[in-house]
Amino acid sequence: MSDAVVFDLDGVLIDSEEVWDSVREAYVRDRGGRYDEGIQRAMMGMSSPEWSRYLHETAGIAESPETINAEVVQRMLAAYREHLPLVDGAVEAVRRLAARFPLAVASSSNRPLIDVVLEVADLKELFRTTVSSEEVARGKPAPDVYLEAARRLGIAPERCAAVEDSHNGIRSAKSALMRVVAIPNASYPPDAEALAQADVVIRSLDELTPELVASG
Repeated sequence: MSDAVVFDLDGVLIDSEEVWDSVREAYVRDRGGRYDEGIQRAMMGMSSPEWSRYLHETAGIAESPETINAEVVQRMLAAYREHLPLVDGAVEAVRRLAARFPLAVASSSNRPLIDVVLEVADLKELFRTTVSSEEVARGKPAPDVYLEAARRLGIAPERCAAVEDSHNGIRSAKSALMRVVAIPNASYPPDAEALAQADVVIRSLDELTPELVASG
């Protein structure tokens, strides 16, 4: 039985992976760096200190990781304020589960982005706590962000269900001993090895019900 639900943000509640990809690619190309599919895939799940350092060291961006992070986040905030790409059924799914479980967010997004998304979507009050991977030692696929979410909820990780869409996210939640409900990202699907670690695989948020969560 699960006593709480921890949501990933990007790819689960907001269809943001393509926004991240577009913003970071434009930033890298504006700075004369290199950006390709391998770089994009490698950054999925990384915390902001990790991906900004990765762009500095691997994509050939001369600016410091701190500057890279700040400038990319400002571009992301502007994109979200112009249009928040909520996944179909996201608001309804959160409200369904909040009626029965305490909720948390465990996200690789920066703190300002998490706060803006939940505020614009009018979901902020439904989450007991939110954690950005920039607030822990390691980003996904390490379990740190999920372990911290469970700690802040005051509930053992093995009593939590995680809702994830990506290979690094699934591995992160599973490493934290959570029950994993996977909704594979259509644009950037998790690899077969990661997907096999999920306890339940569903096709959309419409299938994410309190009964499904409680059944594990």
